[in-house]
Order: sequence, then C-alpha cells, then structure tokens
Amino acid sequence: PPVIPVLVLACDRSSVRRCLDKILRYRPSARRFPVIVSQDCGHAETAGVIASYGRAVAHIRQPDLSDIAVPPEHRKFQGYYKISRHYRWALGQVFRTFRYRAAIVVEDDLEVAPDFFEYFQAVLPLLEEDPSLWCASAWNDNGKEGLVDAGRAELLYRTDFFPGLGWLLLAELWDELEPKWPPAFWDDWMRQPEQRRGRACVRPEVSRTMTFGRKGVSHGQFYDQYLKFIKLNDRFVPFTQMDLSYLKKDEYERFFLQQVYSAPEIKLEELQKDSGRDSGAVRLQYRGRDSFKALAKALGLMDDLKSGVPRAGYRGIVSFVCRGRRVFLAPPSDWTGYDPSWS
Repeated sequence: PPVIPVLVLACDRSSVRRCLDKILRYRPSARRFPVIVSQDCGHAETAGVIASYGRAVAHIRQPDLSDIAVPPEHRKFQGYYKISRHYRWALGQVFRTFRYRAAIVVEDDLEVAPDFFEYFQAVLPLLEEDPSLWCASAWNDNGKEGLVDAGRAELLYRTDFFPGLGWLLLAELWDELEPKWPPAFWDDWMRQPEQRRGRACVRPEVSRTMTFGRKGVSHGQFYDQYLKFIKLNDRFVPFTQMDLSYLKKDEYERFFLQQVYSAPEIKLEELQKDSGRDSGAVRLQYRGRDSFKALAKALGLMDDLKSGVPRAGYRGIVSFVCRGRRVFLAPPSDWTGYDPSWS
C-alpha cells in the first residue's frame, strides 16, 4: 500500500495535542501514515507539546518568521499572508525534500474521525486514475447535524467546491500549483476557475473532520453559525472494501444527474411543512443568485458562493437532508456553468 504522510500545519495553538492524539489513535500504521507537524510562529509552548510526542511525529519548523510587506489596505490580513507562506514551505518540504507522492493536509484545530485514514486510503486510487478529480476532502460544508443522513455515512459525492479542512492531494498537483502559489488567501485562490480548471473533489455525506478552532486568523467567522455544529462521523465505514468507481466523472454524472432531475420538483413551503420521513428525494429549483441565497438561508445551508460555486455543490446542485428527506437544491437541467459574478 502507498505511503501517505499526514501534514499537520501548526502555529501557536497548544491544543494541537487534541488533533495529534486522534490522528495517532486512529492511524492504522505508522509506516504507511507518517505524521509531519510543520510549525510556524515559533511559539515555545506549542513546540513543547509537539516535542512531547517524541519520534511518533516528525517536527519541522518554518524558518522564515519575518513579517511580510503587505499592501496598506491588507495590514489587518498579515496572518493570511503568513499562512499562505507556511503552506507553500510545508508542502514544498513534503513533496520536494521528502519526495512523497501524495499527502493529507490537516490544520492544528481539526479532530479526525475513526475512519479518516480508511477513507483517504480508498479514494487515493481515484485521484490517480481520474484527471477530472484534483483532491479529496474529509469535509462537508453543509455537514451540520440534521442536514446529513448519519445512517448513510458511506455516501460520497463529487463537488466543484474546494472544501479543504483535511484534504488529499497528489505531488503532480503541487507541481502545477507551486509556481503560482498566492501570497495570501490560498483556499479562495484554489476556488478560482484558473486553478480549479473544471476539476472536482470527492467529499463525504458525513464529515470525517470537525474543527474546534474558534480562535484564529478568521476570528471565528462562520464558527458559531455553522462550523461548531458539523457532525463528525462516529462509525467506521470499510471504504477500502467498497467499489468507488461510481465517483469517476462519466459514471457519476449519468447516475447523479438522473437522480436529481427525476426527483419531483417541490416548493419550499411544501418542504417545510412536510414530515418527509417516508418519502423519496425531492428537488428545489433556483433560477439565479438571489433565489439560491434565499433558499439556502431558509434551509440552514451555507449560502456564500466562491467564484460562483456554492459550497458542496456539483454542477450547481447541493445535496442535503431536510426533515429526514433527501433534497437537491438545483439549477434548471439546462445549466451551462458557473457565473463568477455570483460571488
């Protein structure tokens, strides 16, 4: 089996212990999943916590801790510039210095699920075989309790939205991204059409990571409203024993689009008063940016768009559960692509 290192990006959170404890508890093999903690910020207490793991983890330190010259209007975003610089350096270490062929990227405020490693091990061959996939993520942006079917934790999807928050990439992708890596806001940069180039990520129905990092550079943006309610999967799914070929582009589009557009269309009011427990999937249609945002808001979904792409969306379609019923929030079937002006 391939060796897939886990790169943990750390700074000044001594709570990195919570992250590392779960990773080390759940990883099936130290040889196949070496843990590399890359620390920025030079924070002594955090360094002490990482050192306490001894040889269970490799501790590398970002050498450049200097302030970054930023445009005057970005002075308050200095932290985002430092994060981007750290990502570039740390990924460079993993792929250039250590010469790994793939890596899972995790930040120090994530807790992983029992089948986190099983999931990534199973989806790696998909990334290697299907050039229309450029990452696999452990995260569902709309993964709040009540919006997911916890009984179907084996469900996986394609998404056009780069989710991050525990994600797998191949060395080839780093070869492509490194020369143009941005000075700041790297995750939103990944969501731009110039980087995504029509490719998708794999994401789960039920998240395999949760974040406990309310304090950080983004000052808890989204945390109290969404992130702290994300359901972390708690039952082990044997993904490596399952046939995941349905996630390859042609097959996925055949069955997923058929599933979505054969579902009866319903109005929001009907959905909200419907008990739905024993009914099949339904479709809510939106026709523009404002109708998407209004419906998403009413349903408790994340309603922001990046480069016109809705969170967890695929071909404009967001799949979730409402009152126990599968719902597809979807554009008309003659959808022609994302409109970046929707952002």
